[in-house]
Amino acid sequence: MVSDRVGDFIIRLKNASAVKRTEVAVPYSKQLEAIAKKLRELGFVGMVEKMDERTLRVTLAYDTRGVSRIRNVRRLSKPGRRLYVSHRGVHTVAGGTGARILSTPQGVLSDAEARRARVGGESLFEIW
Repeated sequence: MVSDRVGDFIIRLKNASAVKRTEVAVPYSKQLEAIAKKLRELGFVGMVEKMDERTLRVTLAYDTRGVSRIRNVRRLSKPGRRLYVSHRGVHTVAGGTGARILSTPQGVLSDAEARRARVGGESLFEIW
């Protein structure tokens, strides 16, 4: 049993993209589904579908040359040390080509959406 579902999820995505896998199956949770859907909106992953009540399947996105859209990820808030930021503390990632994902009272948001909505929350991870 994994104690850090979000950390496990992003590392699975990173590892799968490193070995050119087309899809990843992860244990289902509503939070992971919301994060995966946000990553789909940002263009880092392709399709997201709930296979059954215990499995979520995420298809990875590649460009026309076959290079993965996910170059790297960095976990910010960890189970032993939570990291919360205000909307002023949310900065762009990799010159705007990446995104910081936050868990806010309004749901899972990217850094740009959090600044626009003027809402802060737990800074989960950065992806670029």
